[in-house]
Amino acid sequence: MMDAGVRAAFFVSAHAARMMITQRRGLIVNISYWASQRHLGNTLSGISKAATDKMTADMAHELREHGVTVISLYPGLVRTESVLAAAESGWLDLTNSESPEFIGRVIAALYNDRGLFDKSGSILVAAQVALDLGVTDTDGKQPIPLSLEALARWK
Repeated sequence: MMDAGVRAAFFVSAHAARMMITQRRGLIVNISYWASQRHLGNTLSGISKAATDKMTADMAHELREHGVTVISLYPGLVRTESVLAAAESGWLDLTNSESPEFIGRVIAALYNDRGLFDKSGSILVAAQVALDLGVTDTDGKQPIPLSLEALARWK
């Protein structure tokens, strides 16, 4: 989680930032999750997500003068192969799930949002951004945004 997640995101962002600085515009999106804010799963997951959110905040601060926006984006329940397999076994409800393409649609809408720069350093929930910007999933639905309070009810 630290190498493939935080470390990889840092190095990719550093390389991308060099190009964005010369353009005086850019968007770096780090994928994170609620585990940064409360115990969900395991310690290492929480540490890596908290590090990702802190990296986002600090990069946003350092890149602000160069016109580069940096955000952390929290997906919901994404219909990956393992999630679909779990749903087939009957213990996982996909009613409010998101396609893997959904977050890409949200990022594209964010990039074109006139208020993007004001969001720099923020933690955003993909489904909430989708509602705010009128983005739908591949099936035409808009997932309901998750919250920390909603996740607390699952524990």
